[in-house]
Amino acid sequence: MFKTKLRTSALSMAVGLAISGMATTAGAADQAPKMSEADFEKGKSLYFQRCAGCHGTLRKGATGKSLEPKNTIKLGQKRLEKIITYGTEGGMNNFDDIMSKEEITLMAKYIQQEPPIPPEMSLSLMKERHKVYVDPKDYPSKPMHGRNWENFFLVIERDVGKIAIVDGDKKEVIAHIPTGYAVHVLKAVEHHETLKSENPGRFWYIMGRDGMMTKVDLWQTPDKMKVAQVQVAYDARDVAVSGDGKYVIGGGYWPPHFVILDAKTMEPLKVVSARGVNVDGDYVNESRVAAVYDTPLAPTWLVSMKELGQMWQVDYSDLDNLQVTMIDSAKYLHDGFFDPTGRYFQIAANASDKMVVIDTVDRKLEAMIDTDKKPHPGPGANWIDPKCGPVGGTTHLGVGKVTVWGNDPKGHPDQAWKVCYEVETDGAGVFIRTHPKSDYVWADQTKHPEPEVQQSIQVISKKTREIVKTIRLTETEGYAAVHIEFNADGSEVWTSVWNRKDSKKPNGEIIIFDAKTLKEKARIKGLYAPTGKFNVHNRVHHVT
Repeated sequence: MFKTKLRTSALSMAVGLAISGMATTAGAADQAPKMSEADFEKGKSLYFQRCAGCHGTLRKGATGKSLEPKNTIKLGQKRLEKIITYGTEGGMNNFDDIMSKEEITLMAKYIQQEPPIPPEMSLSLMKERHKVYVDPKDYPSKPMHGRNWENFFLVIERDVGKIAIVDGDKKEVIAHIPTGYAVHVLKAVEHHETLKSENPGRFWYIMGRDGMMTKVDLWQTPDKMKVAQVQVAYDARDVAVSGDGKYVIGGGYWPPHFVILDAKTMEPLKVVSARGVNVDGDYVNESRVAAVYDTPLAPTWLVSMKELGQMWQVDYSDLDNLQVTMIDSAKYLHDGFFDPTGRYFQIAANASDKMVVIDTVDRKLEAMIDTDKKPHPGPGANWIDPKCGPVGGTTHLGVGKVTVWGNDPKGHPDQAWKVCYEVETDGAGVFIRTHPKSDYVWADQTKHPEPEVQQSIQVISKKTREIVKTIRLTETEGYAAVHIEFNADGSEVWTSVWNRKDSKKPNGEIIIFDAKTLKEKARIKGLYAPTGKFNVHNRVHHVT
């Protein structure tokens, strides 16, 4: 999970909204250290921002270990402080350059208390929090700015709850748009083989950690790009749009549910609970929706049920009689990407050390591929290997390695869904990326605690399978390198560097490299914690 210091005012308000209704005094175990009500509230807010994503709202564990009092009290205050300070080799970041010593002590105490139970969120409450800034009838019929919007980059400005719109041709920031807190993912209507929508890539839907979903229109002038907003959860991660552009879906961490909305107006239409029985036969109350994706070959979404170990294929052709195919696989399903044909979806089951492959045409499990510790491909990467043919690849949260497997069952059946090769990298990473015109695969190493590694991105040759260059993006203390994205024609590679400590002023930049020579080409400054970057053309056309 990405981390920065606790923000004041705006962030406090956002977190307060996200956890409103929680119990302020927990029935903590007798052995737990005593906390004042004020310190408990601080710990609750800090935990929501920094820890809930990996360890769960109820602290039962997922990508991260269980932090229930029965486990944390055994470790004790000093041991907990040490783990939070320095991180672990299993993929947990160090927090010593993010939290103060006082905050680390506070967090170690807090996770020894009984976790408070957050409130639910009703459809009626979502409708109350629905806002329209530009009426759909007033949307322009053509772009109003004269720019090449299909090469725009939408850049997450994590720390200030905004996204930046960057002109990929002119390398100019043209807008900073307020969204939800700590945006995780944003998506548009994507290219669909069977369904058609007007101007795919024009409208984007952004999901914040606080469950705030924002609709952006790239044809508007910068001051009018934000056209609608609604809160669909208190803690959320992902969003997707139907192939016909009629509906948008948002997945919640808490409450554990997904919400279907009218894509034009952003009005919430239907809520579906994610709670259920997992692949081990146990009932799960906190079954979080980690990722949602439109399927290119069917009128369905793939919805990953993280704790259940299931992919739900949800047919949106009839919302009144919703059909859901529950596909068993492995825990904990987190993030993934399609193969080049758009038929097979490849998603990481972090805790099971597997890549899961779903056949979206037959709506069933195709394969499970054993990997090293905690695979995490982010938006993923597909390319052609000289020996194995079409392949996909992933970085890992728990080890410095890129794992590559065959993903062409029709043309290369002997290689399909088998590990083709592995590349040892210097550190655990979060994102891997390439482009069909590129000779290289790029991987970050954001999860490694050592600055020299964490601040570097490694470039791997598709031909030789070897690391050809390690690029250190910064040597400034507290800064990290993260995420890779190509521009529309594949000639440039955009990377992010940002200061995880200071969120009160522009604290990061995008560094752009020539995709062939690997030499630095340009820098874009004036950004607040730029993390993920989404190129309109590449994302709409599934270019990985």
